[in-house]
Amino acid sequence: MNKPHRGTIFVEDAPILSHTAHAGDQHVLRVKAPQCAAHARAGCFAHLQCDPQLPMRRPLSIMRVDAHEGWVEFLYKALGQGTQLLSRRQVGEKINLMGPIGKPFTLPHGDRPRALLLGGGVGIPPMVFLADAMRKDPVSEPFVIMGSEVPFPFKASPSRILVPGMPEGVIAAMPLLEDWGVPSRLTSLAGFPGCHEGYVTDLARHWLDALSPEQRRQVQVYACGPHAMLEACAALAREYHLPCQVSLEEYMACAVGGCAGCVVKVQTDQGSSMKRVCVDGPVFEAKSVFG
Repeated sequence: MNKPHRGTIFVEDAPILSHTAHAGDQHVLRVKAPQCAAHARAGCFAHLQCDPQLPMRRPLSIMRVDAHEGWVEFLYKALGQGTQLLSRRQVGEKINLMGPIGKPFTLPHGDRPRALLLGGGVGIPPMVFLADAMRKDPVSEPFVIMGSEVPFPFKASPSRILVPGMPEGVIAAMPLLEDWGVPSRLTSLAGFPGCHEGYVTDLARHWLDALSPEQRRQVQVYACGPHAMLEACAALAREYHLPCQVSLEEYMACAVGGCAGCVVKVQTDQGSSMKRVCVDGPVFEAKSVFG
């Protein structure tokens, strides 16, 4: 089990190493940020100054890191002013970055080695980071389901890894995860080839129902995505009596706990409490947020 993460937040002027555009106004940004790369854990995020003319930063979930080479990678969608300005930044320019920030996911341990990772839209990056951490962990057995209503920011490939319970024709997978030996499947309502037509929770149910009762008792769920998706993931975990960790997405101003602009109501042993998503999260136990 990984230890709770309460590390230092570093501030770095990070040169852009690569910046690629994909369908649906999606972008993959890689920057040189050695201190953030060395200390980031799956579930953490960074606070980026998107452009010198826009002082207010934007929080972006970390998708991948390489501590040896010192780079950090993000997947984001250019929606508002900040991320649109960020999308115009070029290789060689520097971006001021604060990170890593936040409480990360806790890896599987004990009698629940099977990990069901559910990522929807902007919730995909933390699941990639988490899958990377789990493939290096001797205990974890991850299975990743990703959902998107816009084209995925990668060219899906037919999976070579058999997964129990998959409906006929559901073979689309993320090539990077395939290369890592991590099984994955994709879902969408947009009719993409090889994808399951439905939500991530629909395909998760197929997988869970294909497991034996003993195998299901070894499962825990990890999820990141829009609020409605997280609610559905929490309900699925509750139905199958599975522990579930969720990473919340909230608008943030300072991202270091000072402004309290990202608070959510969380149930604790002492009753309900308001917690800051940036530093008390973004990862919470699903039952504490969704009941």
